[in-house]
Amino acid sequence: MLQWFAHVHERRIVEAMASKKSYLDSLRKVSLFSSCSTKDLEKISKAGDEVSLPAGSLVIDQGQTGREAFIIISGTATVRRNGKKVATLSSGAVVGELSLLDHGPRTASVTTDTDCVMLVISQRQFLAVIDAIPALSHKLLATLAGRIRELDRQYFG
Repeated sequence: MLQWFAHVHERRIVEAMASKKSYLDSLRKVSLFSSCSTKDLEKISKAGDEVSLPAGSLVIDQGQTGREAFIIISGTATVRRNGKKVATLSSGAVVGELSLLDHGPRTASVTTDTDCVMLVISQRQFLAVIDAIPALSHKLLATLAGRIRELDRQYFG
C-alpha cells in the first residue's frame, strides 16, 4: 500500500512539474514577458488563476469594461472586431492586456475555438507583479510604443 501511494505521489509531482513547464513556456511566448527570467515568469504564473473554458465560450465581449487579461496556455481562440474576424490566437497569446492599464472598454471580442486553458490576471494582480518586477513596466511601455507605431504606419502609410 505504501509503495502504491509513493508511486501515485511521484506521478503527481512529475505531472505538476510538466504543467509548470508548460505554463512557463507559454508565458515565455508572450511578447510582454519575453525578456523575463524564469523566476519572474514564476511570479507572473503565481499571480494568475487557471481557468478551463469549453469551445465556443465568450472570453471577452467587445465594448464591455475590462478588468483582467487572459493568456492562452492551450487551445485556440478567435478575435473579432465589430463582428469581423481579425485573428486566430493560440498558446502564448495574451488578450485583454489594455484593461490591465485603464479599465477601458474591450476593443474586440474573443471566443474559444477549442477547449482552452487560460491564465487570468486581474489588474490588481498585474500591478503587484509590476511592483515586484520593475523591468516589466519598461517592457510594457516598449511593447505599447511598438503597437502605436504599427497602427500609425497602417493608418498613415
